[in-house]
Amino acid sequence: MDRLALKYKTLLGILAETGGAVIAFSGGVDSTLLLHTAKEALGDKAIAASISTPYVPQWEQGEAKEFAEQMEVKHVVVDMGFPEELRMNPPEHCYTCKNILFSKLLEIAQENDIEHVLEGTNIDDLSDYRPGIKALRELEIRSPFVEAELTKQEIRDISRRFNLPTWNKPSFACLLSRMPVDVEVTDLALQQVEQAEVFLMKIGFPAVRVRHHGEVARIEVPADKIQDVINANEIHGINNKLKEFGYRHVTLDLGGYKMGSLNKNSKIN
Repeated sequence: MDRLALKYKTLLGILAETGGAVIAFSGGVDSTLLLHTAKEALGDKAIAASISTPYVPQWEQGEAKEFAEQMEVKHVVVDMGFPEELRMNPPEHCYTCKNILFSKLLEIAQENDIEHVLEGTNIDDLSDYRPGIKALRELEIRSPFVEAELTKQEIRDISRRFNLPTWNKPSFACLLSRMPVDVEVTDLALQQVEQAEVFLMKIGFPAVRVRHHGEVARIEVPADKIQDVINANEIHGINNKLKEFGYRHVTLDLGGYKMGSLNKNSKIN
């Protein structure tokens, strides 16, 4: 048995030991493998729970529904609306959002006589700026990938072995991460960002962020894709298309994609 097989066996054991679990499910790389494993370990005692809110794109919500159906897992959608605590996009919006969301998932677990709520943080995440992890700890939410000491690459490698459609899916964060902090987030701004990113993904840029600065859209792609965006503008009219979505100016960040580039350097202790 190789290293990945051993780690997966450990993960299966961790999930089986719970006896039943609600899985926070976004349809991303991590949560899809977690749900796949939970289904194998727990059968019908695994419940997927996803979020419905304006700051999660419709395409991501749709993929989560589709993947849960393919795995034949009970799927609950939590309608969070747009909590007022997040409307001004505070620096710690991830902490606030996860506190609200996972409190609701704990209620779902209680309603189904389930003790555990699980989510897909991996050990690489622990070295990043992730204020939401504090909320998970406070609510005693378990992170099986951390318990099994799985890295992001190992999660991708195991997912590939199981032919999961997400094994090479780019990482994604909610649309609040595209907005400046301490500035009111409007439904129109969220719509503009979602439309712009969907367009850019469709023309060949799956790892893209459109940072929203009022009338200015700042496109971020990996540094080795910057020239491709310039070339694509000639073919697909990126500048004109984003202006159709309501932006007055369209810019390309020459520094390339940077995770959380609109975050302030703030921390929760």
